[in-house]
Amino acid sequence: MSDIIVSCFSENAVNVSHSCSSYSSNACISPSLVPSVQNAVTVIYKVFLSTGKQLLIKVTWCKNQTGQGLSIKFGDDPSTCFKLNTNLRFFKKKKGSKVIETGHSKIEVFWDLSTAKYDAGPEPVDGFYVLVMVDSEIGLILGNMAEEAVTKKLKTTATVAKVSVIARQEHCSGNTLYSTKAQFCDTGIVHDILIRCSGEHESQKHPVLSVCIDQKTVISVKRLQWNFRGNQTIFVDGLPVDLMWDVHDWFFNPAPGSAVFMFRTRSGLDSQLWLEEKLEQKDQDRIEFSLLIYACKST
Repeated sequence: MSDIIVSCFSENAVNVSHSCSSYSSNACISPSLVPSVQNAVTVIYKVFLSTGKQLLIKVTWCKNQTGQGLSIKFGDDPSTCFKLNTNLRFFKKKKGSKVIETGHSKIEVFWDLSTAKYDAGPEPVDGFYVLVMVDSEIGLILGNMAEEAVTKKLKTTATVAKVSVIARQEHCSGNTLYSTKAQFCDTGIVHDILIRCSGEHESQKHPVLSVCIDQKTVISVKRLQWNFRGNQTIFVDGLPVDLMWDVHDWFFNPAPGSAVFMFRTRSGLDSQLWLEEKLEQKDQDRIEFSLLIYACKST
């Protein structure tokens, strides 16, 4: 992965855009293509407990031909991974709880997916909750039924930890049209993101990559076969966001390959784009967000 991201960084490829107010006024019109389908979504939450401890919680929702699943990983210890398979035929515990003991904490997971409703993707959108307790403190609350779950399950006033979303990763397959949403900072709004590769079937000689935020084009990459890797800096909610793309495998991998798109916020004080190797050097209390999309094009 680091090779892909680092390959995007070329002095000739860096273009720093102006603020959001200078986005193209032309709306990014959705083409007749049906958007690709999400197969898996992983969200990483950084939890700040009242004791001063910090914990990374990785929540993955997946969907395949046999059903839908949920897994939750706590920190770097693989033994703390919690998994559910929500297939209607085989999964019996769509509602329940589980205690996970680690060397440093007691983790309790409460869930109810029995009435969960889904759109095309693997994440439920309504009628569910997932609640994570860490040492009797509410560490993570997901779902529209979570508040009711807290009242019924805990029956007490528990401390609620501070939580920030630091990364989201999506795996998609289908047509070269990808639609998602992202909130780039805790105080920002949720933005609509549309990534579209067009041209081959729309009377254009060369494919063009367009990225739109809130129906406005922020970048347009022409002659994509030659510009299959690159990056550009845009501004969203006042934050510089590095937008990187690598669609090499769409054109040159003999087997169906995946393109990679990455959005990552960074401090305006940073003099260079983010590199994976710099992660360990960053302030642990500093919250940055990244959105990573793996896009598999159907043949």
